Amino acid sequence: MEVGVVVYPGVQHAAVLGLTDLFEMANRQAISRRDDGGPMLRVTHWKQGAQGDLTSVFDSCPEAGASQPSALILPPSLNDPARADAFPTLLSWLRESHAQGVMLTSVCAGAFLLAATGLMAGRRMTTHWSYAELLQERYPDIRVDADRLLIDDGDIISAGDRGAGRITGLYGCGVGAGRAYVSAAFPEGHRNEND
Repeated sequence: MEVGVVVYPGVQHAAVLGLTDLFEMANRQAISRRDDGGPMLRVTHWKQGAQGDLTSVFDSCPEAGASQPSALILPPSLNDPARADAFPTLLSWLRESHAQGVMLTSVCAGAFLLAATGLMAGRRMTTHWSYAELLQERYPDIRVDADRLLIDDGDIISAGDRGAGRITGLYGCGVGAGRAYVSAAFPEGHRNEND
């Protein structure tokens, strides 16, 4: 499985690196339990290049060949939340990836990029409580629920704050105890829209 972390302008690099380290630790645990010793999880970082295309700028398993994420994570931002028109190429790439079956996830202010794709219209999502009002104002067709730590809508997952980013990473990508762990650990903060 490959998890892509999206490195957009203004991204919180500590979150990008924290998620990468989290997956590395999960890989170490998984490898210790496997006979073949190979990694179960490949982590890539995706960034828009000078030509406008999105390319992998980091790969934890470059020897594995061509890169194709199963999930993409939109980490928090250090800047004000992104506006819908700020990253048209990135938004188009996210929509195309989702149409090809890639799970999309957002953490904190990453919710603004996810919302800007248009994929959240009519759906429920969460973000950090301090951004909830602004997210609802910018995207009135989304049901913002900042009281939830995590909202799982099957193909799209949103997390409310930076701390939830670690949980979202493991949960959404099925590493370790995954969804069952989060459901047990956060029964009031977790909601699966498909339940």
